[in-house]
Amino acid sequence: MPMPGHRPSPTHPNPAGGRQQPAVRRGRDRRARILHGPAGQARVRGEAPRVAVIGGGIAGLAAATALAERGAKVTLYERENQLGGRLAGWPVGLADGSTATMSRGFHAFFRQYYNLRGLLRRADPGLRMLTPLPDYPLQHSGGLRDSFARVPRTPPWSALGFVAQSPTFGLRDLARMNARAALPLLDIRVPDVYEQLDGISARDLLDHIRFPQAAHHLAFEVFSRSFFADPHDLSAAELALMFHIYFLGSSEGLLFDVPDEPFPAALWEPLAGYLAGHGADLRTGEGVESIQPDRHGGSHVVTRHTESHHDAVVLALDTGGLRHLVARSPQLADQDWRDKVRQLRTAPAFLVSRLWLDRPVAADRPGFLGTSGYGSLDNVSVLERWEGEAARWSARTGGSVVELHAYATDPHARRQDQQERLLAQLHRVYPETREAKVLDACHVWNADCPLFPVGGYADRPGVRTPDPSLTLAGDLVRTDLPVALMERAATTGFLAANALLAQWGLRGQTLWTVPDRGRMGLLRGLNRMFG
Repeated sequence: MPMPGHRPSPTHPNPAGGRQQPAVRRGRDRRARILHGPAGQARVRGEAPRVAVIGGGIAGLAAATALAERGAKVTLYERENQLGGRLAGWPVGLADGSTATMSRGFHAFFRQYYNLRGLLRRADPGLRMLTPLPDYPLQHSGGLRDSFARVPRTPPWSALGFVAQSPTFGLRDLARMNARAALPLLDIRVPDVYEQLDGISARDLLDHIRFPQAAHHLAFEVFSRSFFADPHDLSAAELALMFHIYFLGSSEGLLFDVPDEPFPAALWEPLAGYLAGHGADLRTGEGVESIQPDRHGGSHVVTRHTESHHDAVVLALDTGGLRHLVARSPQLADQDWRDKVRQLRTAPAFLVSRLWLDRPVAADRPGFLGTSGYGSLDNVSVLERWEGEAARWSARTGGSVVELHAYATDPHARRQDQQERLLAQLHRVYPETREAKVLDACHVWNADCPLFPVGGYADRPGVRTPDPSLTLAGDLVRTDLPVALMERAATTGFLAANALLAQWGLRGQTLWTVPDRGRMGLLRGLNRMFG
């Protein structure tokens, strides 16, 4: 299956003696980086290896897809009743007797997410389930507002265009910035950025550069909190990597796409059908209790009701699930690896509130708005602007479906109080909602996103483990590639599969990333000279 990109890449030999078809680029960035998977046979010959993929989120689905396509016998275990992990959805009943799909909230599918989009192309080659949002406005309570609609996509004009158009960067602000301290942002190299910046926080980096305070809030803090973490607790290396991925490392831009229906219908049900067509056994509602390595090879995977032997295992769990399973599997890998897993941390709890209102918000409200200075409110989505299910409800009732996010919530405050404060902030952002009646409300609290703390990179476990039959995948996993968030989950899922496929002489998955270093020679030279 071709991965996203724009122009043909070099072909590489087919082990059967021919040439593989070139991978077709589907993005606009001509400098996007290609990483060929291991060479080998196109499919298993003889008895197929049995693989357990534990976790049905993006990482587990990516691993299962790459393995099943090569003929491995894949069993995917997911403890919840639905696929998707942190992008799962489930039905909820509304007061009017209708049913809606609730989820853990809005996610942006950026055009730099080559490998995630490649996964979704399995079920929808044209990505017709994704629809572009025309803008990604950011609004501060003090009245400042930023937009990305007219920002150029090609570096360095992307960053320069944003600064020129943003009200947060005045001439005085630019003059007092510490240009020397900002040089590392102009020449990001992966993984070197972790050696340079993992020892300080995102907040300390911005303070050292002397970014305008308004820009702290309106731009960079929005990126930081997309990791569900306070900037004081987030590694500066992760913030710098985000700056590279979206501003100076890629020409795909900062606009993004969103699914046009709830996650299950748009993404996971079609992909589940694709996997089933390749012989994968998808066991939702069946969590794994422990893994017991077999001294003759492979492992026994134990659930509440079954025990089965597999030649290999992919762990694609969230931080809490991984720690719990490893603690219950004392013979897994070695003690050093187990200690690294045990030290993993989760970000603070976040809140998603979805409200079904009896009247519409103003017609000019964007589908998505990032916010700062409104207490704990981080963004507001008006779902009927892009999601079919919400649009149908809105057309039938005349109301609006509004979603509010609060990341890194106060652990000491009462949840009910925080939910009420979030609604009060919505009234400030969109005053017309003050008169609206809330017909239905769903509040989702979770604390299962990985935290990337200051100094944590060196001890973060990677895709490979001391046991060659055991691999690890997920956004919590260390990788030396310029990927983050959902794209890191998809990429490490494919990498986990590739590590196993290589052992069996099977062809691996081709991957794409943004360039792994700054793309402008002048800026790289300045960094080497003064950095």
